[in-house]
Amino acid sequence: MAAFSEICARARTAARALAIAPRAEKDAALEAAAEALVAGAARIAEENAKDVAAARERGTKDALVDRLVLDAPRVAAVARSLREIAGQDDPIGQIIEDRTRPNGLRVRRVRVPLGVIGMIYEARPNVTAEAAALCFKSGNAVILRGGSDAIRTNEAVAEIVRAALPARVRDAVQVADAATRESVLEMVRAEGAIDLVIPRGGEALIRFVTENARVPVVQHYKGVCHLYVDAGADVDEAVRIAVDAKLSRPGVCNALECLLVDRAAAPALLPPIAAALSAAGCELRGDEATRALVPSAKAASADDWGREFLDRILAVRVVDGLDGALDHVARYGSGHTEAICTRDEGHAARFRAEVDAACVVVNASTRFHDGGELGLGAEIGIATSRLHWRGPMGLESLTTMKWIVDGKGQIRQS
Repeated sequence: MAAFSEICARARTAARALAIAPRAEKDAALEAAAEALVAGAARIAEENAKDVAAARERGTKDALVDRLVLDAPRVAAVARSLREIAGQDDPIGQIIEDRTRPNGLRVRRVRVPLGVIGMIYEARPNVTAEAAALCFKSGNAVILRGGSDAIRTNEAVAEIVRAALPARVRDAVQVADAATRESVLEMVRAEGAIDLVIPRGGEALIRFVTENARVPVVQHYKGVCHLYVDAGADVDEAVRIAVDAKLSRPGVCNALECLLVDRAAAPALLPPIAAALSAAGCELRGDEATRALVPSAKAASADDWGREFLDRILAVRVVDGLDGALDHVARYGSGHTEAICTRDEGHAARFRAEVDAACVVVNASTRFHDGGELGLGAEIGIATSRLHWRGPMGLESLTTMKWIVDGKGQIRQS
């Protein structure tokens, strides 16, 4: 593999060319990449099976192994994401503001690429293709540093995607060494060579990147997602939402990690929800009030509040109404996704207004906080930090802006 400085230099050159590439060229390249991924699905699945087998040998939990899987159906889903990205409007050159000043100057703000992006991620080999596609469409070069747990899959996917790109901008997608922690340090300290680092993975990775970075970082922090079931909520609806949010894919960041139930209605609401979750193989860890209503629940420890289990485990707490739920979320939430199940529009309005999170959901599963589900085609991750973006990062989030000032000989007099 080339030296990291050489990778960065090639990425910068490709970024300059890609920044002015017409939409038709970029879209055609993404369509070609989607076709190539489908054609190469068997090869990808073969390499992925090796990564999955190695993960199982290490004793990796099933929910985390699930994030690693990239079989033929998932490759097809990735290809669809690339086609959706190709079909979206190109943000580059988009005029954000256009006005004429009293002195006759025409002043515009225009979207432009960020430049060279460093993408650091664990497992999730679908990110290799989707991050490459989002960066490419938004005119950015990307240097991909996947984890060693998916090294074979990532290399196969990156090789297929790169081969589909026009030769003159092929270096807009490159892969960095995934073998060592030192390679992460090299990337996050590459001032002047990399314009933005996006880490996506476990809490330890995010902390390591944030504490050591010398370039800007957009944090994709842990997903401690809550569902509050309000007094008067529809029981069947609450059961469906809770089961889907927790168990459809327990190892992802938008999975439910803590269930909150209004104390006044807990005797009616909590037992059927708990029964459905337990029947589906979910371990419940509850406070004293929860265990009084659900004797099979284990006692929750102090560490279970605010914990991202990424497993078939759910913390459950009985709270004093909406105020109790809001206080709990404010203390233990990670700013990712918070949901309420309620028939009270006033309570829904308060929850929307008072919860501080990248996404607030009313009467639906937390699993909808996803770039594809929200119409972005795909996402490079879900940002929980406030700058410069929050929530799923699609095309628009991978741009910045520049001022364009057109005059007719005006000069500043003061």
